[in-house]
Amino acid sequence: MIYKTVEPRSIKDNLIKCFAEEWALITAGNSSGYNMMTASWGFAGEMWGEDSIAVVVRPQRYTMEFLDRSDYFTVSFYGNNKEIHKICGSKSGRDVNKTLETGLTPVAGEKYVYFKEARMVLVVKKQFVQPLSENNFTDKTVIDRWYTEKDFHNLIIGKIEKVLIAE
Repeated sequence: MIYKTVEPRSIKDNLIKCFAEEWALITAGNSSGYNMMTASWGFAGEMWGEDSIAVVVRPQRYTMEFLDRSDYFTVSFYGNNKEIHKICGSKSGRDVNKTLETGLTPVAGEKYVYFKEARMVLVVKKQFVQPLSENNFTDKTVIDRWYTEKDFHNLIIGKIEKVLIAE
């Protein structure tokens, strides 16, 4: 795949729609090791004067281990290819090689990994990580619907440093 680099504010896609309907892969790690997971929640905007993105990852996810020790991560989109997401959203990289099972081709560097099949890749420098807390929910129906086991996500915010769009 050939990519062009664009500024984050030049993204033509509706990122709300991308997360909700297309889903994404969050990938953390580097050429020494990485893991990816499906994400259908996230948002983008300006934070701390930077074009930023926020994602949420449950602490027990294998990808969170890579996020904890990485300064960068990628958020990538694949169109309507839900087969990728079925694997990356239901299987753990602790147990299977998700790269082999999905057939994705990694582009791995010193700081981050993405896959050449992606139609859009956001390269993100991690800036903030904080566990969501039950005490901070003002709408308790969210807990009743999404956190019946009290397994709250970690909120991860980062500066979008690069956007790659497939040509």
